[in-house]
Amino acid sequence: MNTKNFKILVALLSLMAMSSCKNNKSDTPVLETEATEKKNLKTYCNPLDIDYTYMVYNSSKNKSYRSGADPAVIEFRGEYYMFVTRSFGYWHSKDLVDWKFIKPKQWFFEGSNAPTAFNYKDSLVYFAGNPAGYGSILYTDDPKKGTWTPTASISHNIQDSELFIDDDGKTYLYWGSSNVHPIRVKMLNKDDRFLETSVRKELINLNEEKHGWERFGENNYHPTLKEGYMEGASMTKHNGKYYLQYAAPGTQFNVYADGAYIGETPLGPFTYMKNNPMSFKPGGFTNGAGHGITVKQTNGQYWHFATMALASNAQWERRLCMFPTFFDDEGLMYSTTDYGDYPRFAPNHPTKAGQHNGWMLLSYKGNVTVSSALTQVMKFTSNDDDVKITELPTEKDAEGHIISKVLTDENPKTFWVAEKNDDKQWIAIELKNAGNIYALQLNFHDHESGIYTRVDGLRHRFTIETSEDGKNWQMAVDRSKSNLDAPNAYIALDKPVNAKYVRYNNVEVPGANFAMSEIRVFGLGLGEKPDAVTGFEIKREEDRRDISFSWNPVEGAQGYNIRWGIAPNKLYQSWQVYDTNAHFMRCLDRDTPYYFTIEAFSENGISEKSDVLFTE
Repeated sequence: MNTKNFKILVALLSLMAMSSCKNNKSDTPVLETEATEKKNLKTYCNPLDIDYTYMVYNSSKNKSYRSGADPAVIEFRGEYYMFVTRSFGYWHSKDLVDWKFIKPKQWFFEGSNAPTAFNYKDSLVYFAGNPAGYGSILYTDDPKKGTWTPTASISHNIQDSELFIDDDGKTYLYWGSSNVHPIRVKMLNKDDRFLETSVRKELINLNEEKHGWERFGENNYHPTLKEGYMEGASMTKHNGKYYLQYAAPGTQFNVYADGAYIGETPLGPFTYMKNNPMSFKPGGFTNGAGHGITVKQTNGQYWHFATMALASNAQWERRLCMFPTFFDDEGLMYSTTDYGDYPRFAPNHPTKAGQHNGWMLLSYKGNVTVSSALTQVMKFTSNDDDVKITELPTEKDAEGHIISKVLTDENPKTFWVAEKNDDKQWIAIELKNAGNIYALQLNFHDHESGIYTRVDGLRHRFTIETSEDGKNWQMAVDRSKSNLDAPNAYIALDKPVNAKYVRYNNVEVPGANFAMSEIRVFGLGLGEKPDAVTGFEIKREEDRRDISFSWNPVEGAQGYNIRWGIAPNKLYQSWQVYDTNAHFMRCLDRDTPYYFTIEAFSENGISEKSDVLFTE
């Protein structure tokens, strides 16, 4: 073939290839590049991985612990700012996942309590949250810089407040934190130093006789107190309607949740939303999803940031969570909290933002040995007054290693404390079954840390190794020289690692002793997902706020996830339980009929859902 003919043939083949690509473009998905795929598959895990501040609260009792609660998150000029109770500053993020702390130049001396913030037309950020319950409203046009200006006026009763400025510039301050008094609102004059106007109204109050989830106590039960706390007002405007959100029944309980009332105006009247609570996470590892705020992402997706109960060192020891939030065809607001403390797709995922990404818990009840043990403690909170504390006796295995069962029990209130804080301390986990490890979450514990405020320079340094046989180890995570302060470190591996053994090697952490409440290993097991649940039965009790469940155990299941809601296609609520085939809950609304289903889960995946059952 001569050169001319060869060139013609090459050109024809090129045209054919281009035509083929064009013809197949609509039929065959184009594979993403590795970089794009990795970006889209970025994940996060609740409780959120931020550098929580040590609290001044309870410092007089020598209780040293970190906490994060009552988040106020706003979007401002395409980026995000998060204000948190008594944190002596706030956090900034570009993607709602990676947060960097900003230390402001002017701030409330005691920190800020139950803060509120509002972005007014991308021109100013307004903030209020003085722990004394009164004070000036601050404002800035550059929150990154941290320079704030106080208004000259004083607005009283701003504890647990929500500042809301409508599109017409009219300004409202919602507030209330009480087991007696309602959520209230008063109008302010934004253009005259936020002085109060004459408009002031009482809006909503709890109705525990109708709404089971509002009842006070762990699992909505307390032997003497019946009235829950209504607090944490928050306002979201969507499609011309006003969603007044509120928290109940108490921040220290697993059932702490946010509900909503819907109104046609910021002043009401407001109607109870029939699918309440709109943010609820009573089961699983970390519980609670109350006293939060709903923020709209730049792409239009809503997110609900809320408070989770830890309550180990103190009843007010808390963490933060984030769940995707939606409005259905009836305009009902709801958050997706199922498997809410498992890895979830980050907000930058194009189609599955906030959804559980399918990685399961590999470490549950794994066999754990530790380098040393100053103490190992189990705690259980049954109500506001009764905290049961048990110090566990030291156990050793056949090789003389100290056993620690509290580090893989899915209970953040149990913890282990090493004798020292140095590079001789370690934790070794033998998983029940080998699997592909995709991520880890390290939940460090504060044990007599002696820190009582925001401190610079804190860091968690460690390495993590994995092994298939317990003898030959490979490095999976190296933070031995890290300057990250990460008390709830969530680490997604670049590539999955097949292993049966995981070893944490300490270098340095804050405090006098290295202490941990839980090491959680996520990924996928090598076996089959569980069979569907059979024998699912429900019994609505004489007190229609209560309901009991039973079902047949599923072989190989770690636990079960009960889902329910007001319609078969609106099963917005869920309760995750481990190691049981029965459950009892007190969180239903008395006059609402419900639909229920259940699924089993294990390290290998999630079963098919059972048939949906209905109860009047």
